[in-house]
Amino acid sequence: MTPTGQKKVQKTAEEVWENCLKIIKDNIPAQSFKTWFEPIRPVKLVKNVLTIQVPSQFFYEWLEEHYVKLLRKTIQRELGKDAQLEYQIIVDGSAATAQTVNYPAQNVAEHKNPEVLGPMFLGPEIKNPFVIPGLKKIQIDPQLNPSYTFDSFVEGDCNRLARSAGWAVAQKPGGTAFNPLVIHAGVGLGKTHLLHAIGNQVRQLFPEKTVLYVPSEKFTNQFIDNLKNNAVNDFIHFYQMIDVLLVDDIQFFAHKDRTQDIFFHIFNHLHQNGKQIVLSSDRAPRDLEGIEERLLSRFKMGLTTDLGVPDFETRMAILEKKMYADGIELPHEVVEFVAHNVSTNVRELEGALISLLAQASLNKKEIDLDTAKKIVKNFVKSVSREVSIEMIQKTVCDYFNVPQEKLREKTRKRHIVQARQLSMYLAKLYTKNSLKTIGKHFGGRDHSTVIHSCQAVRDLMDTDKDFRDAVAEIEKKIQLSLS
Repeated sequence: MTPTGQKKVQKTAEEVWENCLKIIKDNIPAQSFKTWFEPIRPVKLVKNVLTIQVPSQFFYEWLEEHYVKLLRKTIQRELGKDAQLEYQIIVDGSAATAQTVNYPAQNVAEHKNPEVLGPMFLGPEIKNPFVIPGLKKIQIDPQLNPSYTFDSFVEGDCNRLARSAGWAVAQKPGGTAFNPLVIHAGVGLGKTHLLHAIGNQVRQLFPEKTVLYVPSEKFTNQFIDNLKNNAVNDFIHFYQMIDVLLVDDIQFFAHKDRTQDIFFHIFNHLHQNGKQIVLSSDRAPRDLEGIEERLLSRFKMGLTTDLGVPDFETRMAILEKKMYADGIELPHEVVEFVAHNVSTNVRELEGALISLLAQASLNKKEIDLDTAKKIVKNFVKSVSREVSIEMIQKTVCDYFNVPQEKLREKTRKRHIVQARQLSMYLAKLYTKNSLKTIGKHFGGRDHSTVIHSCQAVRDLMDTDKDFRDAVAEIEKKIQLSLS
């Protein structure tokens, strides 16, 4: 009872979690808050136990690893020193099959790495498929590309979760719940880069650990060679001594029963001894055909994450990073044109940039937009017929005789507002950019402003013939730029 005799009102789970988020938001970077806390949903509050729902085991592990102290202090502040936090983890995208993990917020044990076996060495009787037999284990060539690092891997919405998972694995190989880590994506989206980045980071942080990258086809060919030479045991023993095994393109194990059987035994040994396994595939484990069920079930034991097709902003960042690394410059409109039109994968994007640079070097002249259009059309089979927001802004401003920078200012002058609204309308019509991205190009306006502008233009076109004719004329200019 309160001093006034009224019964104390019990807070809801939503209220408690909302108050927690306010505190958490003030104590971590905005991007970290967006990535790791916005997806969490409060489920229920029973006495002093708050249950929250997280999207995956990976989320739970990451929160426990990086934000346990902040969560503990925050939940205690809201519910008292005996407060408890309960995680509900979504399994296979369904809350109905969620598993629940209890942990007391006031007494969270620190997780230690699983016991790591002492260093092992290859004796002369065990053949090494990568180097001369008899070399010490630590001298095995990891088969890594040193240029593929986390620093050179451009992060975007399309790959943030996969990159975060890879980074966590590299910081604590074999010591997280995401073992194995399975990364799947289409061609040229960065699977191999991420595998190498994990390996290079582990070697930097843990030089005593043996890291090995191997494409699945090379693994299969090595196995066949050892099978012919009656040295299968040597082959197995070699792979069982790796601390961090990175296997690329596991879809090529399909329908190779003997290879799958050998990999199954190697996988089991490594996993049971706390070694880290990272796999890549062109599709999710559940969609792999020709792979034994016992292997698929093990692939699903840890975390499966994907790499999506990069959006426009990420493609721009990739190009700019590549140019910076190579010490070169191209006009902004050229870079933007390439980013708009080469959108299938990162490999083609970088290939288009190399083609532009080669052309500039051979012809000894700067690359302009017209030259870029010709080269990109020859490089990519199907170039998207699309212009940039900047080109649309320039076309509209030239027509109405309005300085382009005025479109980003907070002015209510009718002719400028009309030019800005029309530019937004045409940007939505002729580009693939989201409403949020379009708004950013007009002084950071939000998506609702873009929606309102588009509707205002449509309404004015319905009632004003002169304006309708002006829009038609501007559209002709834009369409000519596409030819």
